[in-house]
Amino acid sequence: LLLNRAMDEEYDVIVLGTGLSECILCGILAVEGKKVLHMDRNDYYGGESASLTPLSAVFEHFKQPVPGDMQRFGRGRDWNVDLIPKFLMADGKLVKTLIATGVTRYLEFKLIEGSFVFQGNKAKIHKVPANEKEALTSSLMGPLEKKRFTSFLQWVQEFDRKDPSKWRKFTPTTTMQDVYKEFKLEQNTIDFTGHAIALHTDESYRDQPFMDTVERAQLYYSSLVRYADQDKKHAPSPYLYCLYGLGELPQAFARLSAIYGGTYMLGVPFDGIQLTDGKFSGVKSGEHVAKAKMVIGEPGYFPDQVEKVGRVVRAICLLDHPIPNTDNAQSAQIIIPANQVNRKTDIYICCVSDTHNVAPKGHFIAVIGTTVETEDPETEIKSLLHLLGKLMIEPLICVKDLYKPKHDGTENKVFITRSYDATTHFQTTCEDIEDIYQRCTGEKLDLDKLSSKLVTEPQMS
Repeated sequence: LLLNRAMDEEYDVIVLGTGLSECILCGILAVEGKKVLHMDRNDYYGGESASLTPLSAVFEHFKQPVPGDMQRFGRGRDWNVDLIPKFLMADGKLVKTLIATGVTRYLEFKLIEGSFVFQGNKAKIHKVPANEKEALTSSLMGPLEKKRFTSFLQWVQEFDRKDPSKWRKFTPTTTMQDVYKEFKLEQNTIDFTGHAIALHTDESYRDQPFMDTVERAQLYYSSLVRYADQDKKHAPSPYLYCLYGLGELPQAFARLSAIYGGTYMLGVPFDGIQLTDGKFSGVKSGEHVAKAKMVIGEPGYFPDQVEKVGRVVRAICLLDHPIPNTDNAQSAQIIIPANQVNRKTDIYICCVSDTHNVAPKGHFIAVIGTTVETEDPETEIKSLLHLLGKLMIEPLICVKDLYKPKHDGTENKVFITRSYDATTHFQTTCEDIEDIYQRCTGEKLDLDKLSSKLVTEPQMS
């Protein structure tokens, strides 16, 4: 009866899939007063970005036998393993969206304890300098390079796009490569600056105008001070992570949507979409058709409207110790710039533990991920497993295709999210969310405007 009633109504938008991108867009549109139907053929939230518990479910998901000595892993229900682990920049777009939508009332976060970068010539993990003082004592650079990088860092923090007097002698068309040359930075310094601080995923940024990279670096450092303890000038890293795993994020936005009138249907058959005169008009489920003006969904619902753009490989590793050379950090991100290991794309390692309520006490989850570059993706990952120290069990490895939409959706009103890339932060995901929002509404996402539309739960009742 509920299915018949929901499917017989007409909506402003139907959202297919309950991954993070889809749930955020669903929540935002519901707050803005849109009538939203959110459907998922799975019977659980999260889709590709789900968290799995208990530990036995993780082995079953990867089609691996459950170990006979499970007791050495602690209580199975204490594990919450993210399929696609990512951290939040403390001053980044996703955190601002969480605050603007009021979703923070449903979630708890904790800082990640360390931000590191791998340097190939020393074959070692190093802490990313958090300020000028750390730069001067960093083992990443020699004495002269420390002074050059400190000068560069001071300029970055003072830079203001609106004030040309803070641009030094650069112009809007100056490339980032020219900026590096001006400060005489060495290649190793350029690598950790561009990839572990500005969080670029490849080298193409170096030929682009410099302002974007400088503002990315400013975001890194503003995130370091956003939630720093009062007695400290900066936090141990710019990253936050959700207690109990990232599966909490989609559920929080789903709750937001429901509060504002969104309708949710999990475990519902999906039998394709309906087009009228070339434009989306409904979603078919058995004998029913739910009608709407547009649809937003993850790539798996639209196999004929997406194209493969690559593959990502991830290895989930279970540890009973912190990652070596991270100063016993209970959580960490390590970025391995492509140039440091003779690759075209970076490799990412993230580590969380019982401090974030995702593992039993004394246990850790480390995940290595990268964009596949060869015909043997497992070897690409396994070549760096030694950085993690001894594993409790063989890594759980998966290879996923990456998809992007063939069209922007403005003509047929079918708006498709991109697959989650190999990065261990949400910056690229937020860019995709903002892009889809603008395409489907015709307006840029204004978080201040969105926040003004919020009402308290007592008001709702």
